[in-house]
Amino acid sequence: MNEDIKFIIDTAKEAMDSAIKHLEKQLINIRAGKASPSMLGSVMVDYYGSQTPLSQVANVNTPDGRTISVQPWEKSMLQEIERGIMVANLGFNPMNNGEMVIINVPPLTEERRRDLAKQAKAETEDAKIGIRNARKDAMNDIKSTDVSEDLQKNAEIDVQELTDSYVKRIDDILDLKEKEIMTV
Repeated sequence: MNEDIKFIIDTAKEAMDSAIKHLEKQLINIRAGKASPSMLGSVMVDYYGSQTPLSQVANVNTPDGRTISVQPWEKSMLQEIERGIMVANLGFNPMNNGEMVIINVPPLTEERRRDLAKQAKAETEDAKIGIRNARKDAMNDIKSTDVSEDLQKNAEIDVQELTDSYVKRIDDILDLKEKEIMTV
């Protein structure tokens, strides 16, 4: 295989990999009803005047499937942690018992589950767009190379097969996430 073509295909593969990584990161933020420390991943806390991720000022645990506990390393941070969780607008109602912040994760309603499934679908659609853009760029780059028509056609077939395999992976990821969301 020509070096230029190999480089083009490798570049497309990297772009498609990053689209999948981004999708997985986005789907982690869509909660499926079971308590998880990652639910508070976006919470920022005012720590002596600077915005700091919650995970850097407290220990976040899930003692059971419906509760998240946040144990600050400094007791003086309790109010700031509560405020940070409220400001993050995650739909949680934190309770402060003087030692730690406790969050009861409410079970999801059927309507909320459908909304989350729609949100997951939208994220996967964005990832597919990223993959199709990588394919389009690769196809354009292949056309602009100075190789025989047969090599160009073979490379285009390779890129299309790569695209199909990544779209299938995205569909599989969505199926898993939808099952997770819709399971009561």
